[in-house]
Amino acid sequence: MGIAGSVLRGDDALQALLDRTREAFGFAGVRIRQGNEEPATSGTFGESPDASTSLPSGAVLEFAGAPDDPTQRRLLRVVEQQLDAAVEHRSLTRTALDAERIAAADRVRSAILAAVGHDVRRPIAAASAAVQSLRALDVDLSRADREALLATADESLGQLAVLLADLLDVSRVQAGVLAVASGPLALDTVVAPALDELELGPDDVDLDLPADLPPVLADPVLLQRVVVNLLANAVRYAPDGTRVRVAASAFGGGVELRIADHGPGIPSDRVDEVFQPFQRLGDTDNETGLGLGLALARGFTEGMGGTIEVDDTPGGGLTVVVRLPIAGHVGVELR
Repeated sequence: MGIAGSVLRGDDALQALLDRTREAFGFAGVRIRQGNEEPATSGTFGESPDASTSLPSGAVLEFAGAPDDPTQRRLLRVVEQQLDAAVEHRSLTRTALDAERIAAADRVRSAILAAVGHDVRRPIAAASAAVQSLRALDVDLSRADREALLATADESLGQLAVLLADLLDVSRVQAGVLAVASGPLALDTVVAPALDELELGPDDVDLDLPADLPPVLADPVLLQRVVVNLLANAVRYAPDGTRVRVAASAFGGGVELRIADHGPGIPSDRVDEVFQPFQRLGDTDNETGLGLGLALARGFTEGMGGTIEVDDTPGGGLTVVVRLPIAGHVGVELR
């Protein structure tokens, strides 16, 4: 029958066993019930099954139609054991996956507590110290001192606002509730404001945006955040005296935006985790923020229907490649 030789590999194996059981014994239908769930079913049933049997795993095997041949009934007992093993394997697999999800959530929570404990406390402490100094009655501050303290408080509160906004954004990405309003968009209309926001000029960045580059289908706010995060990351790691390169080109039904630096790059064993939240690539200077920039860039890019990946920069460094569909091209599959 081919049933005894089946290899148990989870839900697909359970479905395959049911299909083979139904075909081999001539049932109209065979299904597994486990509590309120129906993990697998094969064939058709009427209002109620014609026969059922309880399996050691706690699941119930139900049949539409039943074999009258005693030999078939004996063979069916063997098949039931295999089905029970498949159900047990499915339960163990799900338990393992649930445990991994819980462990992953615990790791994220620990990372949040560790990162936020420093990164949020730092601007709060700086702003608080500046305000306390301004309110001190026993200190005679000059106008320049007051301006410096006000600037410190303003900058620190601005940093805090950015950190909290990033945390909210990454939580929306992970929850799948990111609001996206995509439309035709010229890349230079988001790259230029991103450079202005970061106060980057020709001494910092080489631009190669062809004049005939077609518009992409993207959300202008989200795409600008992507470019800002990627540029900030590239500039942070670019060695002194080098410039970050921003280039774009069209291919097929998509546009590729490449942001390249000549920094240390990413170790090959960390490529898979570079887009995970709270990753700082081994930084210990505590000046690089929560490590959400690349995670947000990926979440925003994928939310707009694009893709993002990392590559080595020729000569050393990191290149981040963002691919977005060209506006008006329907059903484009970005590789």
